[in-house]
Order: sequence, then structure tokens, then C-alpha cells
Amino acid sequence: MPDISARPLWTAAEVAAATGGVLHGDDRPITGLTYNSREIIAGDLFLALKGTRDGHEFAASAFAAGAAAALVEHTVEGGAQIVVPDTLHGLEALGVAARDRAPHVKRGAVTGSVGKTSVTQAIKAGLDLAGPAHSSIKSYNNHIGVPLTLARMPVKTERAVFEIGMNAPGEIAPLSKFVAPHAACVTTVGPVHIEAFADGEAGVAREKASIFQGLVPGGTAVINGDVGYAGVLADAARAVGARLATFGSDAAHDARLIDFRPDAEGATVTADLFGQQIEYRLAQSGAHWGLNSLCVLLMLDALDVPLETGLQALAGFQPLAGRGQTRVVALSGGAFTLIDESYNANPLSMTAGFKSLGARSVTPGGRRVVVLTDMLELGEQSRALHEGLAAPIAAAELDLVHAAGPEMRHLYDALPVSRRGLWRETAAELAQEAANLVAPGDIVMVKGSNGSKASLVAQALSKLSDDAPRATR
Repeated sequence: MPDISARPLWTAAEVAAATGGVLHGDDRPITGLTYNSREIIAGDLFLALKGTRDGHEFAASAFAAGAAAALVEHTVEGGAQIVVPDTLHGLEALGVAARDRAPHVKRGAVTGSVGKTSVTQAIKAGLDLAGPAHSSIKSYNNHIGVPLTLARMPVKTERAVFEIGMNAPGEIAPLSKFVAPHAACVTTVGPVHIEAFADGEAGVAREKASIFQGLVPGGTAVINGDVGYAGVLADAARAVGARLATFGSDAAHDARLIDFRPDAEGATVTADLFGQQIEYRLAQSGAHWGLNSLCVLLMLDALDVPLETGLQALAGFQPLAGRGQTRVVALSGGAFTLIDESYNANPLSMTAGFKSLGARSVTPGGRRVVVLTDMLELGEQSRALHEGLAAPIAAAELDLVHAAGPEMRHLYDALPVSRRGLWRETAAELAQEAANLVAPGDIVMVKGSNGSKASLVAQALSKLSDDAPRATR
């Protein structure tokens, strides 16, 4: 694969031209961009953005760490700098310039209530196999992350994929217009961030559908045809003249899930793709990856990646940190399996996780255990949505539920006594009792919103050693 970093990403003069800024100091090559002075690598452009702190306060430390130049709103000491009226607008302009100077790049965009980051990175895995590719890192999907990802895109990139998220109405369409994708997808729609929308999930659906407003003429809109708001998504796609591609369980979809068979190493999927029946392997065992994989394949097809390449990528794509990573943890007298789903949670992903856990085989005497922390940003529906998790837990026939947080107390109280494990006020308190949450032979899934600190429990469970006291049943 060609080295797409063989030439500088930018020069200081190019940044000035793209942003309409004034260069103070010598022109010099720029090899990367960051707004975090603690992440500076020699050759980076430091972006002095204004947030809870003013980035200009950290320009000196950025230069000391090797920054080649800085994008600033007023002159600072320490090195070359491009002065612009507004650094965020300057970053946006730089992102647009990166897009426009590489018109050959096929671009994809991903949004959805669940699965954005994992689907984005699975698509990137396919793009990587097809040629020089670029994508969002981490969850860089907001008003800073999207233009930053664009501005970091090398000229020799052939394909790129961008994650686009939202917390409130009106955020997705402008970001999609920055990207101007050739293909955009909505993984699913559910009750996530509903406190920001007066009409709840319906508002979420319309906001997610707005990603299609940024599509280039003739672009492809990929939607989950199984969701209740599929019609809203399809109407939004047709309104901009997009080519529509659907995935789901119905025979009318372009990509239809026929069968999903999980096992210890992942899963085998049988599907119908554009009228052709295919079977392929996944490194993921979560039931939601049946539909996720079809979304990935439709996006890759729209970005001119061969099917064989996409299937190869899916077979090797491993779960991301906090999004289904699985490990075996030794205990005195045996071991248990830990599934770390601690990065985020909402009612949709909770239900999918319970279903996946319920499908896992356990050794004789082993239990299927969930450790849950609060789901956040659910507004007035929070209590009902937490209590409502009792039904999918029962349907999955899970054995034991440990919980932390005031919202999860509503679920805990709704459970039959036979399923109640421990409940504590905070995840930190529950983490201190990690050794009492599991026993040899168990399969344990930890899940909760990032803000409710489910990761503390996952970390504590992963650190249990042979000499940890063993829980008794």
C-alpha cells in the first residue's frame, strides 16, 4: 500500500491560504493536527480552540513539545503561527479545503443511535484493504471532530469514512455537508438523547435522517429497514434524490439477514445481498452484528469496494475497547468470561446485549450475569426505560443482574428476587466488590453509559487474579 504520509499533510502557507489567515513566521511543513497540547507530536499544527479553557493558554507548551505552527486568533510567543478571526471556523475551512483538494476521494458518513463507532471502524477496515484510506479516530464525531478528521485527510487518500453524532437538534446536517459523502448510513434509530427532543424518538429519527442532506448528487443512502422509523429515513433520502439501499430481515431489502449463528470465536452469517445468497464469518459474536455487517457491506459497495474485500475485513475486525471485547479472567478454582460493553448504553444496545449474552453457551454450573450502570440522557422517560429492561432480561433468560446507580435502582426493583444480585449507589462502590460479582464458569457482561462509569467495574473484574476471594453461590 502506498505511503500516504510521504508528503507533508500541509504547509503553514497552505493553512494560511485555506483559512484566510495571516502567517507570522517561516513557512514550514505540517505533518499532523491537534487541539490537545499534551498530544503534540513534532511537526503538528496546534489548534488554539476555545472550550472550557482557552487553547491560547497552551500554545507555549505546544511549541515546547515540537509544534511546527499554531492556528490562533491573536499572536502568541514561541513559533510560527497563522492568525485567523476564529479558530473553530478556521478549522472548518481547513477541513473543507482538505476535501476539495482531493476530489477523487470516495467519502462515507455514518450515524445512528447505536453502533456508529464500531460500524465506522469496520467500514474503515474494508477501505484499508482496498487502498489508502482515512477515517475518524475514537469517537471524533462532533462539531470539532468532523472538521478535524477532514483536515487530517492526506491528499493521496482514495476512500474515507466519517462518524457523525449529535446531542441536540440541528447538529448532523451541517456536519454531513462538511463531509459531502458519496454514501451515508443510519445504523438504527432508538431512544438516545431523547431529552433534547420535544417529541422524543421521532425527533431523533428526523435528526439522524438529516445526514442525507449532505450527500453528493446521486449519492447512496443506506438505512436499517427494520426500525420503526424506516419510512422517515427513506423519505429523507428520496427528498435529496439519493439512491436508496436497505438492510434488515425482510425479503424486500437489498441486504437481508437470513441467519446468525454465534460461537466462541465469533459468528457465521447467512444473508442475501442484492439477490445473491452469501455466507461469511465475523470476529464478533453479538447478535446486533448480523445487521451491522450488512450495513457495512452496503456502504463498502457504495464506496466501490469489492464484496470479497469487505467479507475479508469483517472476518478480521475485532471488537473495539468497551464495545464487546471479550477475555477470560482466571479465578481461584476456574475462570470466567468477561464481555466489556462499558463504553456506552441505551435501551436498544442493552436489549441487543442481553440477547447476545442469552445466546452464549455456559459450562455446567455457570451463569449468564449482567452488571449494569445507569443509562443517561433519557429525560422524563428514564425510569420507565430502565424498568423496561426487565422484560428483555427475562426473555434472554439471564441468571443474575448486578446494578449501580439511582436509575438502575428502578430496574433492580422491577426484577424478581431470584435475578437480583448486588445494587450499589455508584459504579465505584460496585467495583470495590468485583470479587463478589462472579464465579468460575460465569459469562459476565458489563454495560452502562460512559458517564455512569461502567468501565470502573469492567476494569475491576478484569484485574481479578488467582488469589482473589471467590464468590459463593
